[in-house]
Amino acid sequence: MNKIFTSQQGTELDPQLLKNILEEHIQHSAIEKWDMGASLSRDVSVQVQQGNAKQLKGSQRNSMTIRVWNKKNQVGITSTSDLTSEGIKKALSGAIEASVFGNENESPEFSPLAKTELKYIKQKVSKSHTIDHLLNILKKSEKQLIDTHKSIKSVPYNGLNESYMERIYINSDGANRHMKLTQSSIYLYAKAEEENKKPRSAGGIRINSNLEELDIDSCINETSEKLISHLNYKSIETNKYLICFTPDAFLQLISAFSSMFNARSIIDGLSLMNEESIGEQISVSNLNISDEGLHPENVGAFSFDGEGTPTQNINLVTDGILSNLIHSEATARKFGVKPTGHAGLGAKVSVSPDWLVVSKSQNKLDKDESLSIKNTLKEYVLIDELSALHSGVKASQGSFSLPFDGWIVNDGKKTSIEAATIAGDILKVLKSIVKIENEEIVTHQGISPHVWVENMSITGEA
Repeated sequence: MNKIFTSQQGTELDPQLLKNILEEHIQHSAIEKWDMGASLSRDVSVQVQQGNAKQLKGSQRNSMTIRVWNKKNQVGITSTSDLTSEGIKKALSGAIEASVFGNENESPEFSPLAKTELKYIKQKVSKSHTIDHLLNILKKSEKQLIDTHKSIKSVPYNGLNESYMERIYINSDGANRHMKLTQSSIYLYAKAEEENKKPRSAGGIRINSNLEELDIDSCINETSEKLISHLNYKSIETNKYLICFTPDAFLQLISAFSSMFNARSIIDGLSLMNEESIGEQISVSNLNISDEGLHPENVGAFSFDGEGTPTQNINLVTDGILSNLIHSEATARKFGVKPTGHAGLGAKVSVSPDWLVVSKSQNKLDKDESLSIKNTLKEYVLIDELSALHSGVKASQGSFSLPFDGWIVNDGKKTSIEAATIAGDILKVLKSIVKIENEEIVTHQGISPHVWVENMSITGEA
């Protein structure tokens, strides 16, 4: 093995050696400007079925993207998974050849923030465990979950995973970024069956930086409690309802329409927003949405993006007004702002949010202050999880039609909904919010309170 890694097993990247190899190959070419992004991930995961091992899997993925600028400022780009000296040499040659076909009028540049100081993130790198250890934990978790109720017959979908991740960014202007972290996660999705009733299912997920602090018990309890609450179910009439989105469900909905905040999507004409939308009122005046990749609860946080730009917390919606967008270097240059640390690195640089946080403006009143998940007696529908987000959302049009798991609640009593679909327009939803609760709840995908929306269309399924 070539000396790209810091150990003979190839378990960690060495950024200085990568840089030395690149510079050695580049000095024999006419290229003076270049950058490189590399990543390594190592995953170990287990799945079980009725107390037996169902799937045991281990994998390591290496990738590198190299960009070069020729004397005409044309850019060539190549990606490779061969992180040996010879593999890097071939990728570099390919990028140099590709640069001849680059667009002279639309070349990316280095991020102006690629060498600025990074905000401190504690690099949590925990020791890994054996597959046998993970398997025993998951077997016990499966049995513990099944034993919580006589109707729970199986946990058909489950997984316990440990991951190690590294990210590197280096350029010819002296930028040199390197970070690594670990992450553990458990997923449990159980199935219950009762005589003369349809099978019901529910799930839970937990993520942490290490296995020892992974809250497996709360994942078991959440899954069991949800599933038991779905055993008593009924159909729902097609109508308009007062809706309460759980934090998970509301974050799912906002994430599905995150192109509203994405400068790349706006430029490509794939967003509800346009270049003049900054400053527009897009929701009720007490809604705030931010992207906070640096939030301490975001256990998968990296301190820089694919272009070496420091990760930044950014307010997207402030008091209901679209206040900022997320940017790469190229989109930031077009909009006349600074990049925000949300870029990938590829043939076409992508932009995506890191960790969405929904909150309430404290100086603004809700339309209906009486609503509360703890004591509301009027009828409403509590939506816990949305499904088919990949097919039921038309992000550029704002419309959605999504199956969901949830309950109809009347006089404080929850009854599971057999099957139904919720439909609407995201901008109408944001302007029909009647209550944003004060308590912000941490989920595996971000932070949000319960959010209430009036007059939403639900179609019951016979």
